[in-house]
Amino acid sequence: MGGKNKQRTKGNVQPSSSGKAAELLAKDKGTVPGFIGFGASQNELGYVPAVQGFEEVDSLVDADFRLVLRKMSKRDTTTKLKAVQEFGTMCKEKHLENIKGVLPYWSRIYCKISLDHDRRVREAVQQAFEILVLQVKRNLAPYLKIIMGHWLVAQCDTYNPAASAAKVAFQVAFPLNKQPEAVAFCKEEIMNIIYDFIMKETPETLSDPQSVPEEEREEKYLRVVTSSLLALKKLLDLLPENENIVLKSRLMELLSQSKFWKYSKHKTPQIRSAFFELIIGFCQYLPELMKFEAARVCPAVLLNIDDMDPVVCPSVWTAALYVPTCIENCWVHVNARKGVLPKLWTVLKEGGRGLATSVYPSLLPFVSKIPEEVIGSKIEFFAVFFNNFRKGLQSERALMSCTESSAIVSAFMECICFTLHQNLRNTEDHQKLQQMLISEQLLPLVNFALKNPRLQSDIFSKLSDTLASWERRTDNPDIEEWAVAYDRLLSEFWKVLSQVCISHLGSKEVDKNILEGISSLLRCMRNPKGITKQSVKKKSKIRFIDQEEIQSYESNATNHLEELIFGTKDALESENLEDTLRQYQGSHPARTVPLEALNCELAKLSMTFINEQNSEMHFVFLTTLISSFPSTKLFTILLENDKPESAESVFETNNEVKAMASNPAVRFLTQKLLVWVKEDKTDLIFLIDMLYSVLHCCDNNERKILLNQISQLDQGWLLVFHIVQKACLDQEFLIAELYVERIIDRLHNALSKDLSKTQVVEPLLSFVCDLASNFFCSVKECLQMSSAEDLLSTIFQLCAQSQEKTHLSDANLQKLQQTWSLGLTSLIKQQDGNFRKCGFFHCSATWLKTQVRASTLDVKSLQVLLTCTSTLLDKLKAAQSSPHGYLITFIECLVPNSTEWEDLRQKLTPQWLSKVLLMEQLSLNRDALCAGADIFSSNKIPTHLCTTALLNLVLLHLLEANVFNEQEEIHTVMSTSEIAAEMLYSLQWCEEMQDICPTISKYHELLLQFDITRDRLMKACSTLSETLFSRSLHSGLLWALTASQFITRTKVINGCDLKQLYITVDRFFPLTEACLHTIQGIAPSLLQEDKNLLVTWCAAKLSTSKGTDITSINGGFGSLVVINSCLQNGINVEGRHIDGQLFIDVLNTVMEWRNYEEEIFLFDCNLKCPESTLLGINVEILRFLRLLIKHLPTSVTSEQWDFIMCSVLTWLETMSEIVSLTSKPLVLHFVCQICGMLSDLGRMFQAITPEISTTLPANLPNEWNNFFVEGAYGQLLPLFLKIAAECKETILLPSSMCLLTALGEASALVPLKQLMNHSLPHKFIAGQKTNLPDKLQSILNTLAPLLLCKARPVQITIYLILHKLMSELPAFDNEHLKSYDDNGNDEEYVLSPPAALMSVIDIREEDLENIFYDIPVGQYTDIKPLSEAYYSILGYLLAWKLLLIFFKASPSELRAIYATYLRKSKCLHKLLQHLFRLMPENPTISGQSADSASKGQRTLFSEKHAILLKETQTLNTEIPKLACAMYYSVLEDLPATVRLWWNNQDKRVSSTVDKYTRKYVSSVLSSQEISAVQTSTQSFKSMVVKARPVAREVLATYSVDDIFIELVIQLPTNYPLGSITVESGKRVGVAVQQWRNWMLQLNTFLNLQNGSIMEGLALWKSNVDKRFEGTEECMICFSVIHGSNYSLPKKACRTCKKKFHSACLYRWFTSSNKSSCPLCRETFF
Repeated sequence: MGGKNKQRTKGNVQPSSSGKAAELLAKDKGTVPGFIGFGASQNELGYVPAVQGFEEVDSLVDADFRLVLRKMSKRDTTTKLKAVQEFGTMCKEKHLENIKGVLPYWSRIYCKISLDHDRRVREAVQQAFEILVLQVKRNLAPYLKIIMGHWLVAQCDTYNPAASAAKVAFQVAFPLNKQPEAVAFCKEEIMNIIYDFIMKETPETLSDPQSVPEEEREEKYLRVVTSSLLALKKLLDLLPENENIVLKSRLMELLSQSKFWKYSKHKTPQIRSAFFELIIGFCQYLPELMKFEAARVCPAVLLNIDDMDPVVCPSVWTAALYVPTCIENCWVHVNARKGVLPKLWTVLKEGGRGLATSVYPSLLPFVSKIPEEVIGSKIEFFAVFFNNFRKGLQSERALMSCTESSAIVSAFMECICFTLHQNLRNTEDHQKLQQMLISEQLLPLVNFALKNPRLQSDIFSKLSDTLASWERRTDNPDIEEWAVAYDRLLSEFWKVLSQVCISHLGSKEVDKNILEGISSLLRCMRNPKGITKQSVKKKSKIRFIDQEEIQSYESNATNHLEELIFGTKDALESENLEDTLRQYQGSHPARTVPLEALNCELAKLSMTFINEQNSEMHFVFLTTLISSFPSTKLFTILLENDKPESAESVFETNNEVKAMASNPAVRFLTQKLLVWVKEDKTDLIFLIDMLYSVLHCCDNNERKILLNQISQLDQGWLLVFHIVQKACLDQEFLIAELYVERIIDRLHNALSKDLSKTQVVEPLLSFVCDLASNFFCSVKECLQMSSAEDLLSTIFQLCAQSQEKTHLSDANLQKLQQTWSLGLTSLIKQQDGNFRKCGFFHCSATWLKTQVRASTLDVKSLQVLLTCTSTLLDKLKAAQSSPHGYLITFIECLVPNSTEWEDLRQKLTPQWLSKVLLMEQLSLNRDALCAGADIFSSNKIPTHLCTTALLNLVLLHLLEANVFNEQEEIHTVMSTSEIAAEMLYSLQWCEEMQDICPTISKYHELLLQFDITRDRLMKACSTLSETLFSRSLHSGLLWALTASQFITRTKVINGCDLKQLYITVDRFFPLTEACLHTIQGIAPSLLQEDKNLLVTWCAAKLSTSKGTDITSINGGFGSLVVINSCLQNGINVEGRHIDGQLFIDVLNTVMEWRNYEEEIFLFDCNLKCPESTLLGINVEILRFLRLLIKHLPTSVTSEQWDFIMCSVLTWLETMSEIVSLTSKPLVLHFVCQICGMLSDLGRMFQAITPEISTTLPANLPNEWNNFFVEGAYGQLLPLFLKIAAECKETILLPSSMCLLTALGEASALVPLKQLMNHSLPHKFIAGQKTNLPDKLQSILNTLAPLLLCKARPVQITIYLILHKLMSELPAFDNEHLKSYDDNGNDEEYVLSPPAALMSVIDIREEDLENIFYDIPVGQYTDIKPLSEAYYSILGYLLAWKLLLIFFKASPSELRAIYATYLRKSKCLHKLLQHLFRLMPENPTISGQSADSASKGQRTLFSEKHAILLKETQTLNTEIPKLACAMYYSVLEDLPATVRLWWNNQDKRVSSTVDKYTRKYVSSVLSSQEISAVQTSTQSFKSMVVKARPVAREVLATYSVDDIFIELVIQLPTNYPLGSITVESGKRVGVAVQQWRNWMLQLNTFLNLQNGSIMEGLALWKSNVDKRFEGTEECMICFSVIHGSNYSLPKKACRTCKKKFHSACLYRWFTSSNKSSCPLCRETFF
């Protein structure tokens, strides 16, 4: 119902929605006279008119209201709910007159819908009713009698939200004082409705049986009855007393019905609960009715007290209390002995069945109403009663729930107190009852609690409260008889309790839990409030003694401990704890006397066990006794059995201690306690508790003497510290100022030791931290002491060091951090800006500076140090409103001076220079010194990096907090911009060293963690660019790189005007090394006119340079550097080429140098150690020549070209003599420039076109190809192989990689002709089968093994060189194959791909098996770039890529042979498995736009992957890309072989391969295959081929004479894993059997040959053509052309004359083990 999008029956034009149907009826004005919505006729109020204006009364109903009211009558719940909600909204929006017109119809609808089955509808109805009431107010009065009964029932709805909404609506309509009046007005109507609901209605009358399911009908009936019973009680609550009497007759009629009383036994708990609630209401408001119906009421209630349903239980027990009160003779109407009491015993025995909180609070009033005639013998009755009580407490539910057990215990104690109070007489029966209740009921409960710790708190506290009430009554002078009786009860209790405790303590089976229980019991007896407030501890405090209090001590201040004074403020004048205890406790003598006696007896017995059995358990128990009840009497008893003359005393030589021998506590300390401490008798905590109690039993003078003596023991200070700590935790104690400082000194000394060698680190640190925290927070002006600041500084240092150094556990470190943070906050508050010169802040800053400068920190240590510093700064900013002074002092101590900064920079290794030089970022004409290789293994961070990280952390904190003005100097030596500049210097060093030092990346992550970035520094310091530029001009090198990068970034971000930094280009002259480096760095950002000026000036300077000026910085070398830097791009801003004449003039100058200053050119072949100045000028000449041929090759004359190419050849010859991987950076730079020059020339001549050749000198290309190529590559290839061989024995630095890349880039451009006719030394391998010429096989054997080299440039170069050769090699195998067939060989021809490549693949296969030995196929493995695994996998994949190029270039016959070899050797099988470990799970290319996504996802399979030498930025994705390219190539070139492999895999691997291929590869490969058919230029005679891209089909039509054949080739969705299907189209003139053979042949050609569809069709057509030409099929394979080697049947049987394929015959002979003809079975000759 109500669905708007459901399918309609044909022809049904009416909407299915009931709402829309109602709308149609309302719109059809005049066609329907009326719509009876809710009544049987139009005269009823349920009638809702459908047409406006039909009747006068109907005109009051608004059309919108009419439509909503009709919707409410629908059966569909959703429709009704929406209608009700819409009605409420309309009531808010419509005019009052419109709303009043709805009231006659709403009243009837409300009565129906308020009882709706759906609770959401009922709730919404009441909410809408509330809105209606707010609008109409008094206008609702005429309809009250209709709706009031249902309204009252709705307020008792079992669904609480609906009931609450109805109550709110009722309160809105009637204030509290008007509610009784309103209910009384409608009382008869309400009673009629409720009576009908309770007595007359049934499930069938309340709901329509034809439309409502039975379960729903029954549920509604039960809910209505429940609500009606509760509504009747509510009616009684609301009606005035006189109105209740008016309803008496109706209520009598209700109570007379048997059906009503059956509700007490109803199966539904809600109805039973409502019934008992109604009985309670009757007892409250109409007790005379209950008395009249006593015979029914009493059994109905009292015989149901065992109803333990959670819904019913509270109501039935409340009713059980009301009925005996209302009906005095209620016990006459029930059999108590057989009916009530057994049920009561069952409830008690079962502990209330989980409802103790509902049942047990009612037990005492219930039992009090049981008459004596029912009780009978009191001893028997109460014995059974309390026995069942205790059984209930022992039930599982009671023991598991604290609330349950607490309710039972409370009720037990209340009942036992009541019973004893009712039986206090001194008669024999009463005394027996009293004795029974105490000894057999109360004490067994205590005994049970001793064994169950969870019950002890409740039972002991209730017991103590009970005893307290008895004790108060013993002092009652009014009733002497009661006092005597309660004295007797107390005496009996303590007597029995003592027996129980002593028996437990002396038992052999006593366990630890019982002794702890006895201790808890005794403590509770001593301090009744203590056990209930154990978790609430008084806040510990330590304060100074006031001046008046310590005047008596100042004159006698010594190094002893007399300054430590124990005692509470309220008990300072007490000499022992007994007086204090009495003042504190205020306990009754009736308790303190027996309690002390019991304590002494237990202590004495425990001492016996300790002396005789050395019992640890009794020792702990004795500790608790002494701690809880310290007294001189107790210590006297403990020393009773010791003889003074034989007792060992710790202080026997001390006269002061001997003088105190009269105090038993002192004797116990010296003779027992300290001996136990010395012997390490038990846990130190227990001994401290005893010692603390002993000191409480001493006067002040005795304490001083004892503490002084204790402090001199071996562990004396530890004992004293524990005593102070306990004093802080227990009460407020007074500690003298002198002693506080002394304690702090001791704490400082303890923390200053090497904690790794301390035996008790955990407790010591924990104690020191707790005590220090107390001092820092509580002791006024504590941190004004120098010792306190020193302690805080030491704690800070421990927190700021890594755990590897301090050996602290996590818990200890956290404790120290909390203490330090607390102390720092207190220090800032106490000093209020007036800090000491050598205080905490000064010491901390000095220590931090020492740490970052003098210590070698790793990343973890630096992180800890920066974290603590950041916390310190945050505390300063948060706790101090103006932290200017603190921070100035702090940072002044941190910042190094200029000499120290220079020293820090010098310690940074200059290895970065090699990389920068080779990357042409800087130019040098001197040696670049390089440090050793220790940086590779070191995990330590250079001190410059640590210092800058710390300083900039502080700087950014301060600047962002607006502590200083931006330009203000925070240090007398260095400004904020200079500190930031040093940070950028460090970051630049890291950037240049990141490929060398692995720690750099972790350092970068650490800086990001603390948000120390270039962007933040740029925003924080506006003058940073000026600082960096000036340092670049002054120092050059790394400062120049730093300034260059910063200026480039700020130009992009802020539009920084570079011109403002240098004003004019004159600032760069005279040229220095620093100026050169600065120009090189900022050249891309210079204005074009400034570039032109620089180039012009330097060209003029160049032309005048002679002799040594040519190689000097301010001469030729420097000028060439500037020219090369400014002309790097070759095109100015306007897009016009720069003046070509300038290039020619500079070239002419260089040629003049060749003529007159030949010594500056490195043309001497024997030059072993060239000078750095010569290397520098030659490098710059080469850079210039490269720029010339790049931008203006057509402006160079023939003579100039001769100079350039001859110079290159001469330089090559020089290079081959001097270069190696270990050469110095300038030599490597020289070699790289020569190789770059040769690469540029090679690319230029390879890309030359006829148009370009006309602009060059006439013979230039021929001279290059015929002369220069052979000379250049004849020297370059041997040099490359020589350098590549060195890779095995040398650590490859970034400079080495640059050299290999340059050599490789030049070598990869070697022409194929030069490669085929190389002059490299021959290299052959014994036993190697090959059809290649010697030169080709030799170069394969030479180059292929270098794919195993662990240097990426070498591997890529070899791949690029061999790539040129691969397509030339199959021709030699093809010639050998033809000669093999011509010789008439019958055996199957087996041929391997190039053996050199297969050898590489075999070697790397073993490595990959080790790498992937535990990784399943299909699980992606991330390979770290440039790792051992990376080089192995790269070499393996490159070898396979070359092999596939070789395979693709082979003819069909050879491809079949090679594929057989690959399948049999299983190398392809292993490749595919490895590829599915290397290909990413999601090969989609990230960052695709919406347009690209609509055209189809771009993946690694849809994009071509080019293998480049300089692909350093994407190394992390190179292996996945190469793996995807390899998989695509294998599927493209070897589809049949891959399909065969896939079919043989297990289910998991097969499923993985299929899903991946289907999702990412098949669509791309299918599209390419279909596109190849479309774009194919191959034409067939008699056959037409067409492609259908959308359907992935190829249609082939073959027609000869009267024969017509049509074939449809369908590619599968998982192509090429799935088989290609061939379907038959039209067929004319071909027999069925022949047709089937041809279909089978085409299917075989397409699915079993590793080729394309066009190749398969061509093969099939040849087969059919041969058949029509008369060639017979081979009678083994039934094909004219062989499916693998494409041969014709040539081997004929001499008997039957049938011809067969040689391969088919060979397979037949080998499989059948016979030499007979397959057809005639004669011997085949």
